[in-house]
Amino acid sequence: MDITRENIDDLNAVLKIQITKADYEDKVENLLKDYRKKAKIKGFRPGMVPIGLIRKMYGNAVKVDEINKVVSESIHKYFTDEKLEILGDPLPKTDELENINYEIQEDFNFSFELGLAPAVELNISKKNKVISYDIIIDEKMKNDHVDNYTRRFGEFRKADISEDKDILKGRIEAINDDGNPSPEGHVTDDSTLAIDIINDDKTKKDFIGKKVNDPIDFDVRKAFPNENEIAGLLKMKKEEVKDIGGNFRFTISEVSRFYPAEIGTDLFNKIYGEGVINSEEDFMKKNEEEITASLNHESDYKLMLDIKELAIEKTDLRLPEDFLKRWLLKVNENTTEEQIEKEFDNFRKDLKWQLIRNKVAKDNEVKITEEELQKEAEKITRYQFQQYGLFYATDEQISNYARETLKKEDDAKRTADKILEDKVLGLLKEIVKIDNKSITVEKFNKLFE
Repeated sequence: MDITRENIDDLNAVLKIQITKADYEDKVENLLKDYRKKAKIKGFRPGMVPIGLIRKMYGNAVKVDEINKVVSESIHKYFTDEKLEILGDPLPKTDELENINYEIQEDFNFSFELGLAPAVELNISKKNKVISYDIIIDEKMKNDHVDNYTRRFGEFRKADISEDKDILKGRIEAINDDGNPSPEGHVTDDSTLAIDIINDDKTKKDFIGKKVNDPIDFDVRKAFPNENEIAGLLKMKKEEVKDIGGNFRFTISEVSRFYPAEIGTDLFNKIYGEGVINSEEDFMKKNEEEITASLNHESDYKLMLDIKELAIEKTDLRLPEDFLKRWLLKVNENTTEEQIEKEFDNFRKDLKWQLIRNKVAKDNEVKITEEELQKEAEKITRYQFQQYGLFYATDEQISNYARETLKKEDDAKRTADKILEDKVLGLLKEIVKIDNKSITVEKFNKLFE
């Protein structure tokens, strides 16, 4: 076997591999002998099938598999020995493959196109400024945060007379122009209707001030132009309601009104667990801490995003773009050249960042420990729990959940990538100049538009 590399330019090369019979013959013969021991063919006792018959039945397929294994292992060893960094995967030259005849050939030549990874020279310093935003907490934000809790732990109660935000339950049926039920019309006995989503103001007023057993006649298309809403109201599939229209009658069987939870001990215990928060003053302080933590998280995310953008912008990296487009087309079977072209700018940007990140990590000998993986998984878990209002989860519960998460390969890889990204961005943060700036949440959100 012989492997040679022909460099076309700094970013593209061709890898040529010559395989002789000696490189695969013994492996093929050993496999065929193993097939013979296990083969169950009518007319022959186990292990007594003639090797010639086995070779005729399986020989070519085994030969192809072994040659492919030899080629794959040889390429991997070559990259390791030569410390060669490539982008994507080697692309076999298809014109050569079409001319190969595995049944009669003994020696083979394969050629693979390679996209070479470029050298990375970071070009950022204290001359480059990045802003860290201090998001101002206002009264509206505090009130909205409290309101979110009171609504999350609120409840529906029955009401006597309907109001504009109420939920109605009852019977809905199609009616004729004379106001009588349509014999062939649709009927649903347990329909649910939210008054505030009625689109037509006049129709909405007709549903307000009503009580149990009151009927309301209305034009269903005027009230609900959205077919999804009509389907939900009539308990049908969306495609089944496209021809449904005209007048319907809704007869109320129940009026329900939502009541937010009252601020007090019962609410505090539901949110944080028994006895953690014991006064409204402590509750408000805890809310402000939660808002601050959430805003700091958003601010840190924006800062790291800007540092990443700066590193990409200031690092001049050329890529083997033609090769990469062909590779993307090959590995994404259902993708067209037009889609590759359309999405290539984002791919190029992500690839540049990966190269920068790997360079910084390598130069600084960044390592990830098992302890760091566990802590990061706990951090992610705690944040996810808080998003669902589960602030009362114990450290032990968080730890156990995180540990189970890390047993899943994909989750463990995502966690490791997050740690690596944070460490690299932390190193880059030390290189650039950080300026602090106070900003309202409205202006901060506009930065992402």
